[in-house]
Amino acid sequence: METVSLSDAADRLADLARRVEDGETIVLTRDGKPIADMVPHQPRGGFDLEAGRRYLREEGLPDPFPYVADDFDDPLLEDFLLRPLP
Repeated sequence: METVSLSDAADRLADLARRVEDGETIVLTRDGKPIADMVPHQPRGGFDLEAGRRYLREEGLPDPFPYVADDFDDPLLEDFLLRPLP
């Protein structure tokens, strides 16, 4: 892992980018202190909803929410909120 000052990096950016593409990590410094890492890009995967459904089916849970009451998101009554727990 090479350490390069910002001023040197500005002059050598294309070369440093090629090295990062080849898998190297380069530490950028300002006044001798590390401030950033140049690392190879890693694409982020999104949420795979179909993979989640497939997993649930394989585990024997074809529908994770078989029933949701019509009043599910209605506000709770005030006396319900003030009632002590059993």
